Formats: sequence, C-alpha cells, structure tokens
Amino acid sequence: MGRAAVVANPKSSPYDYFLSAARAAAASLALEIVPSPIENSPADIERVLDALGRTPNSGFVAIPDTTTILHRDIIIALAAKHRLPAVYAFGFFVQAGGLMSYGVDQNENYRLGAAYVDRILRGDKPAELPVQAPTRFETAVNVKAAKAIGLTIPPGLLVAADEVIE
Repeated sequence: MGRAAVVANPKSSPYDYFLSAARAAAASLALEIVPSPIENSPADIERVLDALGRTPNSGFVAIPDTTTILHRDIIIALAAKHRLPAVYAFGFFVQAGGLMSYGVDQNENYRLGAAYVDRILRGDKPAELPVQAPTRFETAVNVKAAKAIGLTIPPGLLVAADEVIE
C-alpha cells in the first residue's frame, strides 16, 4: 500500500488533528496521505470511497467521529467492495466485518471517568484534577475480512492482537 486516505467528517471530528498525526507518521512508512473528508450522507461516503477504490495501492483510516460510526455498515461494505484495507478506531467495526481496529480501551476510559466523578463527588474541584491520557490501547483483526480482500495478516500481529475474528 502506498496511499492512505484519512476518512471522517471534519464537522464532527478533530479532523485536522488526525490528519496532522497521519502526515507526521507517513514519511517513515513511505505513505502518501490523502485527505478524504466526508459529509454525513451515504452518497458522499460512496463518492469518496469509490474514488479511492479506483486508485491502486490505496487504503484508509476511518477516524473516530459520529459520521463514521453512524455509517459504519456502508463504509465497511464499500471497503470490501473495493478491496481496500481499512483501519478503524473501534473494535465494533471489526465485529461488523471491518478489517482491523486500533484504538483506546473504552472500558479503561470509563473506569478513569468514573474515578473522576467519584473525586468530584467527594469534594475535589474539577479544575484541579490532572488531565489523563489513555494508557491502554486495543487491536482487533478480522481474518475473514483480510482473506476476502486478498491480504495475509502477519502472524506477529495475530499474536499481539487483543481480539482475532476468524
């Protein structure tokens, strides 16, 4: 793969942040980053992914936002139709037929949030609480989706994944 599109709705996500992070990593991976903003409509998503599908050696990252979550079935179906490798932010994309996800452990985030609520209810001032960044990330891989688009998942990735769907 030589080209990776960054797919999300700039109106409902920190699109520029993710695009900047992708560009920073691209040089070391020999990837061309293709900004691919989408609107909140199936027709626009289809237009963007159909165009990407006509471009050889392409794949995409669907960054976390309400549009990609709401239209995940369309996005997953178009990725399969065009044989596009895709990485998602949440494991439920992989459970729905997507290729791979890498993102924060949502259960850990909820635990951290609950601890903050507890501290606030016990009298701590919210403005004085430290900012915490996620520390646990999860990887899920769908082997069936990989085979359908002609990819072989490296054994090391399968061993390291938190969830493997056969």
